[in-house]
Amino acid sequence: MPGKTTGRHESKKLSAAFVRSVREPGRYMDGGGLFLFVDASGGKRWGQRIVIRGRRTDLGLGGVDVVTLAEARVAADANRRLARAGGDPLAEKRAKAETPTFAEAVEQYLEVIAPEFRSEKHLKQWRSTLDTYAGPVLGRMLVSDIALPDVLRVLQPIWTDKTETARRLRGRIESVLDWASVSGHRTGDNPARWRGNLDKKLPKPNKVAEKDNQPALALADLPRWWRALAQRDGIAAQALAFLTLTAARSGEVRGMAWDEVDMDRALWVIPATRMKMKREHRVPLTTEAVAMLRALPRLAGNPYVFFAPRGGMLSDMSISAVMRRMQEAEVKAGRPGWLDPVNKRPAVPHGLRSSFRQWAAEQGVDRDMAEMALAHRVGDATERAYQRSDMLERRRALAAAWARFVKGEAGGNVVDLAGKRAG
Repeated sequence: MPGKTTGRHESKKLSAAFVRSVREPGRYMDGGGLFLFVDASGGKRWGQRIVIRGRRTDLGLGGVDVVTLAEARVAADANRRLARAGGDPLAEKRAKAETPTFAEAVEQYLEVIAPEFRSEKHLKQWRSTLDTYAGPVLGRMLVSDIALPDVLRVLQPIWTDKTETARRLRGRIESVLDWASVSGHRTGDNPARWRGNLDKKLPKPNKVAEKDNQPALALADLPRWWRALAQRDGIAAQALAFLTLTAARSGEVRGMAWDEVDMDRALWVIPATRMKMKREHRVPLTTEAVAMLRALPRLAGNPYVFFAPRGGMLSDMSISAVMRRMQEAEVKAGRPGWLDPVNKRPAVPHGLRSSFRQWAAEQGVDRDMAEMALAHRVGDATERAYQRSDMLERRRALAAAWARFVKGEAGGNVVDLAGKRAG
């Protein structure tokens, strides 16, 4: 039987097939001290017998369900090289076991700097940015393992589309990793540092901001794009469709809770705490939007309308990924895809608000009403003091007309959008 002989062992005697099939309890040697241990219950795990600073010891290298034979050999070789150089693989393993993940480091760092925040709300915003954008990529990684490519995987998808958010996010990742370094959890340069590091990989934020960094769909493409979106399954695709009908921001849709929705009145009321302008915003819902909400599944104990697969809020990147995959499908089919007609860049979710605003302008929609639909601040302080109405019912008609246009049913003189007949 492979590896069960005594004395000097031939190198790399085990095979992947043998590792999968062996059932008899025992220790099976592979060479170089590496062995496969099979216990009486059938469990299998890797180990290595090695001499560390004159003392013979056994190291655990993990179970076969998570560590392959090839990976175990690589780890065993690395341990031998370290031991020959006078190092201690066992001490390093123990140190690594104490190293926090990025998500754990965020929590520990925030405990330290919490008194610096001007309010609990500001602290939550700081954490939310990291949870939303960095968490899916870095959250489970040990801080000691995070390198430049990992930070780029976080920043590149939003660097040109959400430049200010990405800029703040970079600084926050840098702060967390700085804390990890001074706490003894990592060594070497900070991969989130800007000068002499990321500035060689990413365009300067102020240069990106000078461009139209929210590529929008061409109005002529919207109906065909909508039909393509309708072919996509999943909660993220549903969120993107709802975002389109309401011309809302991604964060407003992703944070949408069921208690904000009144189905009977076809109304969504977003509290001021979730709005960019810090004012409550009422969104009239079209029949299509209400039907979409009624058809959505609900997750017990989760307040969010568009929830993540494992619970909690849907990530911003998941909505962006839907549009990215739609673009990739078009290119694969030999078509140019969904490009902004001005800068020729692929459209992004936030750009749909620009598409809505352009459509409203071309329809002759009252400027204040169009801006209110986008939850923009209208007029100066004096004007706002006198303008108490949010034009909800007129915006309801506007939303219905927009939905018809998106579905390719635009035309006719059904709605008086600008205070005069539109047909």
